[in-house]
Amino acid sequence: MLESANTLGCMAPPLFEIEALEVRASDGPNILHGVDLTINSGEIHAVMGPNGSGKSTLATTLMGSPEYEIVSGHLRLHGDEIADWDADVRAKAGMFLAFQYPQEISGVSVRNFLRQAASARQAEEVSAIDIYVAMQEWMGRLDMDASFMDRYLNEGFSGGEKKRNEILQLAILQPELAILDETDSGLDIDALKVVAKGVREVQEERPEMGVLLITHYQRLLSELNPDHVHILFDGQIVESGGPELAERLEHEGYERFES
Repeated sequence: MLESANTLGCMAPPLFEIEALEVRASDGPNILHGVDLTINSGEIHAVMGPNGSGKSTLATTLMGSPEYEIVSGHLRLHGDEIADWDADVRAKAGMFLAFQYPQEISGVSVRNFLRQAASARQAEEVSAIDIYVAMQEWMGRLDMDASFMDRYLNEGFSGGEKKRNEILQLAILQPELAILDETDSGLDIDALKVVAKGVREVQEERPEMGVLLITHYQRLLSELNPDHVHILFDGQIVESGGPELAERLEHEGYERFES
């Protein structure tokens, strides 16, 4: 019995925990109201909700955006409290955010950006050859022309190209936790399948990686088959379940959560 108790006492903490999270915009009212969510290694969680429910606020808060203030609650990565960590520290520790609207950075090529980001993530210099080889492989998988490697980051990219580029970054940086903020927004069905395939292949190579999908639509979930689905409504998680919850939402909408 003593050995069993010791074993239980040494169990590793969850990959990522959100506990009683209250968040507000700077000098504004609270947007998130007591959000609780636990992601274990290898799990895919989806957060769904209508416009204005707080989905993107949740995503950017998790990555340390200065636009939002944590009023109370906890964020833990591998058991470590990270609520006061800067965004770059969170990224180095293995958190990744694919933006709903990826930013353009003029004068910085995709290749140089990824080399610098990968070097920061690995805490050692990544060679130009290594980054080139890795990018060539993943760009082929994501149906990206090799010329994108030397284009300025997201400058002149179409919506679909920007989203592919976000998944390319995900593949190269190999995070512990991937937060995908409406990555399916604006994608046609073919581009959606390519992006979903990329996410699946990254997770196949890193089966311990956790994924938090934030989306309006069930169609991305059909491609990625999440373990858990959560409904965020008016800043609160009002219901959780399996993939069948997303299918119900597709038919019923959010009316039953309105009061």
